[in-house]
Amino acid sequence: MISPQTIQQIQSRIDIIDIIGEFLKLKKRGVNYIGNCPFHGEKTPSFTVSPTKEIFKCFGCGKSGNAITFLMEHEKISYVEALRWLAKRYNVDIEETQVTDEVRQQQQAADSLYILNQFAKDWFQAQLWNTEEGQHIALSYLEERGFSHENIRKFQIGYNPQGGQVFAKAAAAEQFTPEVLLKAGLVNDRNQQLNDNYRGRIIFPIVANNGKIVGFGARVIGKADKAPKYINTPENDIYHKSRVLYGLYQARLAIDRFKECLLVEGYSDVMSLHQAGIENVVASGGTALTVEQLRLIQKYTNNLTIVYDGDAAGVKAAMRGLD
Repeated sequence: MISPQTIQQIQSRIDIIDIIGEFLKLKKRGVNYIGNCPFHGEKTPSFTVSPTKEIFKCFGCGKSGNAITFLMEHEKISYVEALRWLAKRYNVDIEETQVTDEVRQQQQAADSLYILNQFAKDWFQAQLWNTEEGQHIALSYLEERGFSHENIRKFQIGYNPQGGQVFAKAAAAEQFTPEVLLKAGLVNDRNQQLNDNYRGRIIFPIVANNGKIVGFGARVIGKADKAPKYINTPENDIYHKSRVLYGLYQARLAIDRFKECLLVEGYSDVMSLHQAGIENVVASGGTALTVEQLRLIQKYTNNLTIVYDGDAAGVKAAMRGLD
């Protein structure tokens, strides 16, 4: 739990114009600011923010509150998640109230994975854009598939080189332990040494609603012979396949705006629709739709359209999703 002292410190630093202005364009009108309401479609601004009272109110749909409730409603996050977002924004160190050793160990394990995944995501991206192998093999493949550089960067796509231990050595040089590397699924320990698990593959980071990297999908380039087409992060302290939807972080605002969510099968399906200008789309990652995934969608809309492939496998997957 976040301590009361930390909460007070966060609240004392909040600038409601700064926070809401992060998500929509505001214009000064007298002592207040106005803009188009992000919670309902409108052409004439009826959304008012008062910096002196530190509140907002929409005179069109009736939504009102303070900076914290705005974050909770707009980003579909909890009160604690909103506080953590604000603490990061204003560089406030979070002081936790006393927790049990078990809870502390769980938090530390999760934090270690988040830090490693962020490092891995940055490293994979650098390999894609800044190395000859990444540009000639992976980037050219993505370009051939019709993906623009803007779209590739939007989804933070990366590449793991073909060398057997390139990533493992880079991570070890940054003091990441074998235990956390194995738990994250980024390496394996065949032949009593750490080897890259995703070598020679395009990397799709899986981003949670809070913007943190919880896992990866790694796709073989070209046709898969004996190797699986995709390798995914194993279940661990922060990644549970049944509780995530690929692309939701990038799609959440569009889903909320259009009040409809399109569900596709794979990572590249999501990117292809974004490339075509359709952004209210997520992927189940090839698994049957779960109750937890439906709850994620319901934070934004009750309207879901399943758009799986028209082949036999796609029809079968769609039927599983309806069960």
